[in-house]
Amino acid sequence: MKHIIKKASLEDLDQTAELFNLYRIFYRQESDLEKGKAFLKERFLNSESDIFLAMADGKAVGFVQLYKLFHYTKLQKQWLLSDLFVHPDFRGQGLSVALIDRSKQWCEETGACGLMLETEKTNDIGNSLYPRCGFEYDGLHNYYHWWK
Repeated sequence: MKHIIKKASLEDLDQTAELFNLYRIFYRQESDLEKGKAFLKERFLNSESDIFLAMADGKAVGFVQLYKLFHYTKLQKQWLLSDLFVHPDFRGQGLSVALIDRSKQWCEETGACGLMLETEKTNDIGNSLYPRCGFEYDGLHNYYHWWK
């Protein structure tokens, strides 16, 4: 199947929100299309993330969302590959790799030093995909979070 990767804009909000909702369900969150749509709309309006869509026959079938960070040792901008999702009906066609490749190209275009990501230990697909795409596992750091 022929696909293209395009940078998403506010015009793509509805299709992006549908995929984002499926992505959140994949991570055991309750379906909430409207709340997810509002979240994405805010990211678009405030230029707080960059989203690329995998398009097949004019329909969005996958996405990657990147957030800008800064690396303290490299003293450069880097991108957090926060969200990556391909609709189950379109998996196995290289779309995840294409979205990651476009993210790497975005690093070049924006003068960033690279990409970082984290995924659940139980995400067998991601934990197999990322090393194949040139990501190195960082066993030196423990990642923690704090929620208010």
